[in-house]
Amino acid sequence: MIITRTPYRISFFGGGTDYPAWYQDHGGAVLSTSIDKYCYISCRHLPPFFDHKYRIVYSRIENVMHPSEIQHPAVRAVLGHLGCDEGLEVHVDGDLPARSGMGSSSSFTVGLLHAIKALQGQHISHESLAELAIHVEQRVIAESVGSQDQIAAAFGGFNRIDFLRGGGFNVTPTIVPKARLEALQTHLMLFFTGFSRIAAQIAQSKIDNLAARHVELTQIHAMVDEALDILQGSGPLEAFGELLDHSWQLKKTLSNKVSNPDLDHLYTIARSSGAIGGKLLGAGGGGFMLLFVKPELQARVRESLRDLVHVPFQFEHSGSRIVLYQPNGL
Repeated sequence: MIITRTPYRISFFGGGTDYPAWYQDHGGAVLSTSIDKYCYISCRHLPPFFDHKYRIVYSRIENVMHPSEIQHPAVRAVLGHLGCDEGLEVHVDGDLPARSGMGSSSSFTVGLLHAIKALQGQHISHESLAELAIHVEQRVIAESVGSQDQIAAAFGGFNRIDFLRGGGFNVTPTIVPKARLEALQTHLMLFFTGFSRIAAQIAQSKIDNLAARHVELTQIHAMVDEALDILQGSGPLEAFGELLDHSWQLKKTLSNKVSNPDLDHLYTIARSSGAIGGKLLGAGGGGFMLLFVKPELQARVRESLRDLVHVPFQFEHSGSRIVLYQPNGL
């Protein structure tokens, strides 16, 4: 049996510039961190004693004879792409709900690829794992998704990710004084809005608007450098929160599906209660809302958003890991 643990991520700045349709011509960059909330995938060879060859357990249970019969798009794509012809059982568990803006789909894909590669006796680097996950999601499944989530899940850590013209990426760990990074973490709050959405549909609406949003995306790209200047400087950390707000206002111009009146109302309540800035994570349209709030005002914000689930979290630096390796069974 193999068990992988793959983190979810928070993307601060640069989202939208990680779509190949944009960075292939213009380059792109994001600033993101993985957090201590994970997708766990267990994978083992299935003994030939059953009337099915593949058993996939997530929010539903699938028992089938061939990978092409699997309904879950990512599982079907990964098993088919890796040529899995032996019986297989896969179980999925997650600390956070799917379709919530935390990069959960890519964490799932990365974790599954990592598990099956290990089951096949193959070591895979963080870079190769990210590249393979990007290929599976964008080419095999053919989803309209960006390229940052797969990298964040595979590598882990607080990173600047640069997307190169013509393809490829570079991952640069963010060098920030420990006290400064801890201060940033104490200013961040995460709330689940309860609205689920399909990221690929929102992403497609953004992609359709890329050519008309050149100015906005160029500004969004530049915010990565601005954010790093704030974190690596000695000025007030509140500037990071103000930049988050500016970024959120720009992000909403990329597609009319990024937000809606209900979500705008929640954000307004948060701001009036003390949040300096924030954003909906992921493609938008619902899921988790990240807020930048001074510690002394966080109780007030929690009370004003008491109908939402508040999720405490910590930054993490491990990326996708094999936490159990017993290829011959337990």
